[in-house]
Amino acid sequence: MRLYDLELSGNCYKVRLFAALTGIDLERVPVDFRKGEHKRAPLLTLNPWGELPVLEDGEVVLRDSQAILVYLAARYAGEAWLPRDPAGMAEVVQWLSTAANEIQSGPATARRIEKFGGAGEKAEALGRSTRILSLIDAHLAHHDWLVQGRPTIADCAVFPYVALAHEGGVSREPYANVRRWIGRVEALPGFVGMPGM
Repeated sequence: MRLYDLELSGNCYKVRLFAALTGIDLERVPVDFRKGEHKRAPLLTLNPWGELPVLEDGEVVLRDSQAILVYLAARYAGEAWLPRDPAGMAEVVQWLSTAANEIQSGPATARRIEKFGGAGEKAEALGRSTRILSLIDAHLAHHDWLVQGRPTIADCAVFPYVALAHEGGVSREPYANVRRWIGRVEALPGFVGMPGM
């Protein structure tokens, strides 16, 4: 199984983190983003969107970190990481959606602008970051984990750009519950970090 990977990408890291926590063996294929390898063959053949990560597992080829987490959990890691009951699954999917929307347009965008000089409105990204981190902090005031009272792929999806928020100029200092949750994730057996953590 291959993961086409970019070391500094929080979306690629989600997949690496989940694989490490569950003992899933991935062959990492580094992609030179600066040279545009993600925008030409052979990678563009695997993913016409020209984005990372891409997972190749035999005949299965997937793009999008949230979709890859769902696939890996359902295929290799079992119900502990992705509940099969409708309510439990929906709770996880809510957080996958949050990772792809509010976190992506908040802390992830602030980091992309600050760290990599990406385009975008920094003030807007910071405002969105404050809103979503406040909501997550309030949720974690009553929960050790995002859902199910245990780590799930929801935690893996949300964790990277929250943990890297400081690289976008977003302080985690006001969010004590978020900071404690980050510590719980980092204490999980098999945890691996990434640059910036």
